[in-house]
Amino acid sequence: MNTEEYIASGILELYVYGALTDAENREITRNLKQYPEIRTEVEEIEKVLIDLSGTMAPEDLEHLLQAIKTKLARRSATIPVHAKRSPWLAYTGWAASVVLLIGLFLLFNQNSDLKNTLNDTRNKNIQLEIEIADTRNEVERTKTLLDVMRDPHMLKIPLEGQQAAPEAYAAIYWDKENHVAYVDAKGLPEPPEGMVYQIWSLKMDPLTPTSIGLLDKFASDDNKMFELRNANASEGFGITLEPEGGSKTPTMERLYTLGVVSS
Repeated sequence: MNTEEYIASGILELYVYGALTDAENREITRNLKQYPEIRTEVEEIEKVLIDLSGTMAPEDLEHLLQAIKTKLARRSATIPVHAKRSPWLAYTGWAASVVLLIGLFLLFNQNSDLKNTLNDTRNKNIQLEIEIADTRNEVERTKTLLDVMRDPHMLKIPLEGQQAAPEAYAAIYWDKENHVAYVDAKGLPEPPEGMVYQIWSLKMDPLTPTSIGLLDKFASDDNKMFELRNANASEGFGITLEPEGGSKTPTMERLYTLGVVSS
């Protein structure tokens, strides 16, 4: 076999690009084993293809076409004159390159689009699951609060607005048996930044306040219902506005609401 003419024929490019029949592919596979120069040529064609596909943008096909023609022209210049391939075969080589690379780029873009679509769908599903879980939790919490307010054994203590906030109001639902107090703070204004509502259990004579907790998640709680522990023998409840973190004793100038437990 004249390997130079065989290489110059353009058939090896078509082999690399997958454009041959099964019979032609088997013939070239036999030649690759028998002729090292043919195997070297195929490796060079594969390297050219890899280099081009890694450096050209999918939208720059005209530049890509010119680059393939230039590379093949350089390789063709190294082949002896008597083994030069025909213009048609040379055209077949770089045209097949273009067709193959366009296909590769289209496949790459389709895979990228599919991956992005799957990621978007997965993110939307995760967000939807979070929203469903939040809604379910909110429904359960609302049901619990309704059960609390409807419980005939629950003590309700209305808290009226004081001089610091005459329009304010609140209510305490106190479960004395289980030592739990539910604070309905819907009638309280939004606390200023750096301030927090503090709930006080009161002994009336002498007046002895004991803090039972802070409403430190006031802004984020839509229902404005808060569950606090209260094991005190409370005779009344008050709500003051305190610096963030709370105070050891209530600031009476910022007493917002006050109520007494009915005897």
